[in-house]
Amino acid sequence: MLVDIALDAVGTDKAPEAEIRGAILACKSLPVRVHLIGPEAELRDLLDEHLDNEDLPIVIHHASERIGMEEKAAHAVRTKKDSSMRVGLKLVREGRAAGFVTAGNTGAAMATAKMVLGALPGVDRPALATPMPSSTGNPCVLLDVGANVDCKAHNLEQFAVMGEMYARSVLKIEHPRVGLLSIGEEESKGNDLTREAFPLLKALPIRFIGNVEGRDIFSGQADVIVCDGFVGNVALKTSEGVGRFVRDVLRESLTRTVTAKVGALLSRQAFNDFRRRLDYREYGGAQLLGVRGVCIIGHGSSNDRAIYNGIRVAYEFANAGTNKLIEAEFAGHPTKTTANGQAPKHDATIQ
Repeated sequence: MLVDIALDAVGTDKAPEAEIRGAILACKSLPVRVHLIGPEAELRDLLDEHLDNEDLPIVIHHASERIGMEEKAAHAVRTKKDSSMRVGLKLVREGRAAGFVTAGNTGAAMATAKMVLGALPGVDRPALATPMPSSTGNPCVLLDVGANVDCKAHNLEQFAVMGEMYARSVLKIEHPRVGLLSIGEEESKGNDLTREAFPLLKALPIRFIGNVEGRDIFSGQADVIVCDGFVGNVALKTSEGVGRFVRDVLRESLTRTVTAKVGALLSRQAFNDFRRRLDYREYGGAQLLGVRGVCIIGHGSSNDRAIYNGIRVAYEFANAGTNKLIEAEFAGHPTKTTANGQAPKHDATIQ
């Protein structure tokens, strides 16, 4: 049985070429039906050109508007009522798609998802969670990585619950270790936000290991690391930059020093493995946790491989039923910010 995934076909910097190629890759290797959202005539012509008479489960839904990367999210969400994001997320809300994937404007995607899908009960602000590579070979979930620039302590408390549930249901980690990103391991270290959040996370029915530092994102010491969206986005972008730098230096060094054919082959294989472990395109994008539906947000520079992996992650996330598990978790173990487990309501920060 095919799982329906809606794909924003005009999100990437090189849309819709990357989206169509990624959709074709996904339909060839996954049990999915991809719904391409965008200008129908343009998508139809390009899809026919790439399919070459192949019969794949790809359908097109017309959307007359797109939200650009440079547009102010709040204004675009209010004024562009037929955007590819809104049309795709409506398919999820109506039950016609199990998940939505976009590599478009992050702030607009987050705001549109919250507006169209709504937040899960007990969730004040949705958070973007992304798996990060570690030295152990198992990914570490980092959240929030950009949805909420300014946070309160109760937001981090909710992020911890959602991240822990994601690690259990999607990554299949039985007892995830949850850490709070700070500038030192001691409870007293950090800023006002981390010091206020520490006792809240400590009181949760999770395996909280206390403060962790930036280097622990890659050490494998924690399975889930919680922070506000400003810190998380800086950590994510810095990691990507360091990864590219190390990759380029390593490639240059191997090219200059390896001469024997066998040595060159072995080094190239090791280098390709190293590159895959650091390549964001292999992780498929960040999951927007805390909304009533599956929403995956990728990089604007995503290529066809990244789009394929975004569809794969949406498929896996939908199959795991993570949203229902998160909702049940909040119902069974409400956070301590108010008597009924509902945190005070604040408007999400839109980038």
